[in-house]
Amino acid sequence: MHSNPEQLPETRQSHQQSRRRILATLSATGIGSLVFQRALADEAAKSLSVTKEQVAAAEWVAGITLSDDQRTSLLNELKKVREDGEKIRSIKLDYDTLPAFRFDPEMVDPESVKRSSEPRPWLREPSSAEGSQTGDSSSGDASAKTAEDTSLSWLSIRELGQRLRSRSITAVQLAEHCLAQLEKHNAKLNCVVTLTRDLAMKQAEQADRELAAGMDRGPLHGIPWGAKDLIAVEGYPTTWGAPQFKDQTLPSTATVARKLEEAGAVLVAKLSLGALAMGDQWFNGQTKNPWNPEQGSSGSSAGSASAVAAGLIPFAIGSETLGSIVSPTRRCGVMGLRPTFGRVSRAGCMALSWTMDKLGPIARSADECGLVLAAIQGRDDGDPTAVDRWFAWPRTVDLSAVRIGKVTNSPTSPAEQAALDAIVALGAKLVEVEMPREIPEWPLTSMLDVEAACVFEPLTRSGNLEGINAWGNIFQRSHFVTAVDFLHAARARYRLMKQMVDVFAKVDCYVGGGDLGITNLTGHPTLSIPVMMQDMKPQVRPICCTLTAGLYDEATLLAVGAEIEKKVDVLKFHPTLG
Repeated sequence: MHSNPEQLPETRQSHQQSRRRILATLSATGIGSLVFQRALADEAAKSLSVTKEQVAAAEWVAGITLSDDQRTSLLNELKKVREDGEKIRSIKLDYDTLPAFRFDPEMVDPESVKRSSEPRPWLREPSSAEGSQTGDSSSGDASAKTAEDTSLSWLSIRELGQRLRSRSITAVQLAEHCLAQLEKHNAKLNCVVTLTRDLAMKQAEQADRELAAGMDRGPLHGIPWGAKDLIAVEGYPTTWGAPQFKDQTLPSTATVARKLEEAGAVLVAKLSLGALAMGDQWFNGQTKNPWNPEQGSSGSSAGSASAVAAGLIPFAIGSETLGSIVSPTRRCGVMGLRPTFGRVSRAGCMALSWTMDKLGPIARSADECGLVLAAIQGRDDGDPTAVDRWFAWPRTVDLSAVRIGKVTNSPTSPAEQAALDAIVALGAKLVEVEMPREIPEWPLTSMLDVEAACVFEPLTRSGNLEGINAWGNIFQRSHFVTAVDFLHAARARYRLMKQMVDVFAKVDCYVGGGDLGITNLTGHPTLSIPVMMQDMKPQVRPICCTLTAGLYDEATLLAVGAEIEKKVDVLKFHPTLG
């Protein structure tokens, strides 16, 4: 049990406060292990000083060895470090305060700016005869669907749009259908944090009035969607999946939600995420995979992937820092697009890593991901990393003109082979390419940990770390990473970015590659695509592979993905929820 310092005798209270200050200073300077820090703080608090023997014992964390004279000299310097650290930590900052720097994925390749402003020569706008990029996603074996009549659940965004415009269904009826499905199946899937019923009815009624008056906002007009619950929506809780924030209501709506509202989309739910964007465990339990409700949906865009895969909503917005779109969409067998870093504004969304966070669509086809991306992408004053770069959708692709890579220095999974076989069958030629392996990418992701520890520093300082998965240990250990090591990792990251420029000098996109850590560090876009059915318990389910393209080349990524999607014909299968 923790004591209340206000109830302690004055001398002991002073010692406790000094001890806490010194612990904070030692953490900031990266000196010593946690056990060592506590022992050192107890001694130092009595005299507010550190001995050179104590400095020598802490040198291993800093990765340096000092002479006896240098240790003596350092004692006065540590006093200044401690004083500066206390002054810095006394500055009150909100969770959404940005740092005075930003990550730029273009910095290693100035020519990428020019390329990203031009249409790709192998892409063209589809003719009216060609129609949309995908077929009827509601077709297929009825025995693979849910037992009740939920035909609306499996219609594509374009098909739903046609019904809305023909007045065979209203936006209010469609919103009510999705709300009913979310309510019915949430007990099994645990994918909903908050139903936004009042807002959904307001937005749906407005969509019906506008469509009836001939005002058409585009393909998302009247279409329901769900927001990962790190996206702020005025008037509703934004919980970040963590018990510390489950009652948090933010004063404004995130840019991505505002852009979707401007496109006429109807928000029906705030969807679950693993606590502080890790995994599928949140304060209300674990979100489940609709293909196997005994299994978690993975995360951290846990509810977004689960709800879309289950047919509860047509699309959702997820986020990824290190796998949080790719991982749950692969687990739940659904399409997910992690766009280029900077393609979509993150203003109004929980920050985890300022240099790695990305927002993107989760849907049931490449075409639908393209429709959503078109609505949410672009520059925003609220996010200094958000940029305007060329993107147009829909687009068809001349596969014979696209250099599609087969990665030779990474094992090829059955799903990746299925995608490669489909590409070859469609007439494309493969180009062998290797992923950069000189630099170990996973140690570089300690940058993410340090940034996250900085964002949530108040939780660590107060010891309020319950219910946030593994973040507690990560936050604590990240206080021992030195600034020198953080910046060294940033320099190695720059070299990794340059090596990826060499990869895309040879290919325009590639399949698989075991590149999750690499591409989240370099900012490249990736599409998760269901490409084959596999016999697994309790039911046959879709298995995904990934397709990765150059910076800001989501149009190529989606156009190639759409061709693979049509060839493998997996979208017709749906989970049986019962």
